[in-house]
Amino acid sequence: MRLTFVVLLPPSEGKAEGGATRTKWAVSSGAFGRELGPMRKQVAEALVKAKGGDAKLLGVSGKHLDRAQAANRALVGSPTLPAADRYTGVVWDHLALAGMTATQRGRALDRILVPSGLLGVALAGDPVPDYRLKMGARVASLGGTMAKWWRDAVSEAINAYADGCIVIDMLPGEHRAAYAPDLSRIKRHVAIDLVTPQGKAGGHDAKAAKGALARHILLSSATIKNVDDLNVIIGNFSDQRFRVVTNVN
Repeated sequence: MRLTFVVLLPPSEGKAEGGATRTKWAVSSGAFGRELGPMRKQVAEALVKAKGGDAKLLGVSGKHLDRAQAANRALVGSPTLPAADRYTGVVWDHLALAGMTATQRGRALDRILVPSGLLGVALAGDPVPDYRLKMGARVASLGGTMAKWWRDAVSEAINAYADGCIVIDMLPGEHRAAYAPDLSRIKRHVAIDLVTPQGKAGGHDAKAAKGALARHILLSSATIKNVDDLNVIIGNFSDQRFRVVTNVN
């Protein structure tokens, strides 16, 4: 199937636990494992060296910290879930892939790319272990934020996968910092943000609307051939609290 567009969505901090016992995560797992595997290995090893990470690095405490540290110490060989099932946050809840038909879900899984601190980038159908590592985190042995550390490799991976496609970028700032669109390869880069009627950034409160908008776009995939088509689809979306702002390159 020839794709006309892809959608960049962030992972969620909330994640389903466990996974299929017959699966074992490897740094080479998924659509981008071959090219990103060596860097994923460095991240996984750095987290083991850091004993899974402390509260400052991971941004959680108490039982959530205990779970995150245990997961981060045992990444390689741990059970996996598809990214679309692993991520359980507000955006993914309102994306509601499980409520799509098998055909609709299959098409969506091929179009959704998820930049993350551990994986660099993965497709929504790729196997993902339980973990915790934000793109804005700073792992001492890697230097800088994870977004900066991943930027070149993630940009190459996304631009190669989206060659000739419209890239619909629905990422928050810390994840958007990990991707530099190459307009000589991709068709167009469309950054989408949700703002209040007064023009203020929607922030956390806009996550539900972002998930619903992504679903609306993905369910209209057959009609989106160019940016004009995309603008029509976006124009047909409405939310009581937020409006859509696009920046096209």
